[in-house]
Amino acid sequence: MLPINNIRFVGGVLLVAGTTIGAGMLALPVITSFGGFLPSVLALLGCWLLMLCTAFFFLDVNLEVRGEPNLISMAGRTLGLIGKIATWIFYLLLLYSLLAAYIAASAPLFEKAFVALTGYPLPAAVGRFCLPLAFGSFIYLGTRGVDYINRLLMIGLGLSYVLLVAFVPSHIDVSLLTHMDFSASLLSLPVLFTSFGYHIIIPSLTTYLNHDRKLLRKTIIWGSILPIVIYLSWQLLVLGVVPQAYLSQSWIQGVAATEPLSLMLNNPLIAKGALIFSFFAIVTSFLGISLSLSDFLTDGLKIKKSWEGRLMAFGLTFVPPLVFVFTYERGFYLALQYAGVLVAILLGILPSLMAWRLKGDSFYSSMKGRALIILVIATCLGVIAIDFLEKKGALQGLIKAYLP
Repeated sequence: MLPINNIRFVGGVLLVAGTTIGAGMLALPVITSFGGFLPSVLALLGCWLLMLCTAFFFLDVNLEVRGEPNLISMAGRTLGLIGKIATWIFYLLLLYSLLAAYIAASAPLFEKAFVALTGYPLPAAVGRFCLPLAFGSFIYLGTRGVDYINRLLMIGLGLSYVLLVAFVPSHIDVSLLTHMDFSASLLSLPVLFTSFGYHIIIPSLTTYLNHDRKLLRKTIIWGSILPIVIYLSWQLLVLGVVPQAYLSQSWIQGVAATEPLSLMLNNPLIAKGALIFSFFAIVTSFLGISLSLSDFLTDGLKIKKSWEGRLMAFGLTFVPPLVFVFTYERGFYLALQYAGVLVAILLGILPSLMAWRLKGDSFYSSMKGRALIILVIATCLGVIAIDFLEKKGALQGLIKAYLP
């Protein structure tokens, strides 16, 4: 039998990976198709490395602040009142919008499953409650409860991914992988940033792994390696099978990469595999985000960790996104359009600024440490600029040649 630390290490790795891999992965080959395979590989590796740096910034600050702090306490003790206020705003905006989006996206999947099992339709209003009720209850149990269910879901995610790609490798056309346009690949950077947002789970992991710095670093490294391997293999499979013109059309129509992939292979199993994969990707990300938000609210509002306190945190985590899904869903999708900006600020710039303010750490006060922090902040500012320019239509010229 494995020691408890080894069991929790495996669980922690899967929590990081599950939080990272979301349904947005199905859109990655579409937005990166304009640049081509090699530029997308370099961009993915660059984003992975940069976000790994900020994850270590985040972890080091978390370990330096006494107690069991979440992001709000970390920002307050290192950046003062302004940092605390900024953290509240960006954190709640990002995580509530993500939860609302996942709840809305999961409803049709539950409706289809209900019809397949019973033959009767499930009202849309009921479908929107399914995800919080079926899986949100594990948040009440804390990190251990989420860890256990997440392990099973990650097995499902892995098996569905194998089902999704089992028929693809033999159809790869190497000539499709030779397309390169580095300037067009700039448009994908904000989306790629949102594909590595596992930092939010770090405070929960710190407590779960008993503040063991070495074990936490190993967990973050291996937990982030699994998603990058899946992302890179998925890029190879889709961009090697689907011509760029088809993916451009998918970008215009706003559909996932699995649709043109299924058409190219003429295999309905791809479509079914995509539905199953989407379900597991949504649920694993939903659990990681929900746990992080619950711990954030518990820390920020000083909620006691009694059963009453956990119940209050549960309500504060799920009621607001449910309310907005039912009353003003578009407001959250507007926020999601700027998810790249929110991630760059919350998980890139803020951890960098907090690391800069760390006292007594020889690396962050050294010239190399300062240079690394400045480089990370400058890159994040560049991503923010690209996102705003793209939303204003100023960068459409970069992909004009690929649009009908």
